[in-house]
Amino acid sequence: MVKPRFDILGIGNAIVDVVAPVPDDFLAAHAMHKGAMALIDAGMAETLYAAMPPAQEVSGGSAGNTCAVAAALGAKVAYFGKVAEDQLGRVFRHDITAAGVHFPTAPLVDAAPTARCLILVTPDGQRTMNTFLGACVTFGPEDVDADLVADSAVTYLEGYLFDPPAAQAAFYAAAAAAHRAGRQVALSLSDAFCVERHRDAFRSLVEGHVDILFANETEITALYQTDFAEAVERARADVALAALTRSEAGSTIIRGAETHHVAAMPTALVDSTGAGDAYAAGFLAAYTAGLGLAKCGALGSLAAAEVISHYGARPQRALGEELAKIAAQG
Repeated sequence: MVKPRFDILGIGNAIVDVVAPVPDDFLAAHAMHKGAMALIDAGMAETLYAAMPPAQEVSGGSAGNTCAVAAALGAKVAYFGKVAEDQLGRVFRHDITAAGVHFPTAPLVDAAPTARCLILVTPDGQRTMNTFLGACVTFGPEDVDADLVADSAVTYLEGYLFDPPAAQAAFYAAAAAAHRAGRQVALSLSDAFCVERHRDAFRSLVEGHVDILFANETEITALYQTDFAEAVERARADVALAALTRSEAGSTIIRGAETHHVAAMPTALVDSTGAGDAYAAGFLAAYTAGLGLAKCGALGSLAAAEVISHYGARPQRALGEELAKIAAQG
């Protein structure tokens, strides 16, 4: 098989992340549930943005974060996601491109504005997300470049994007293009909220079209409506490979009869935003470099530990040498 141009191609909600520290009473004043993700309209997005303290603003969205972290680790990365031809859209495009990610998707013109996620981080490190999807929901099969999918070792699908029917069609189109080319498809379940809304559709996608599954404990147990131990076995039967994270308890990686338990990397928790995204980035960067599963999990844990040690979902220190270090370990 011809070596692909890209190691990872992410497909997801193209969102500008706005991350700010807030006290607990800020959440109470705005009737928010700590740790939850809520969808908001344009009016609420403007009101809440105005009330927030000074914030960090970067290109984001779950798959966008994964792509940026993977690029920081040295992987060759591309990304599909819809932004508008507006100020935030230009910010998103410049930021993700500057991170080393190829971003060819054409912007949306004279329609919904670019999406943004307002992320409120309380002193305990928990993040509460309020998301205005805007242009994201217009992503469809016509935005899937089948040639670029075929030129990517792994196409990584973000569960948050799965809500609109057009996006679901795009997932199936991308998966078909990847498999026609002999490539692999990865899926992140993203959030138990997503799973509860689309459980049957997610199961169908996982069982018939996904090679690599990423989920945390809450998401995988929601998918199979059972406890973690049984969910592990269900996932083992449904996909070739699954990486299931359990916060400070580390991760469980399964492939066929293999099971690997990988410890979490110790660190001080400042902001949990993007932990799962970074784990997937580290895992896939190692996986597409041909490393064993335990090393894939170790790099995933290292990447996750780095991003939760500060505000925001992107690394604040160079990670380019980390892949080589883990590869060299016995």
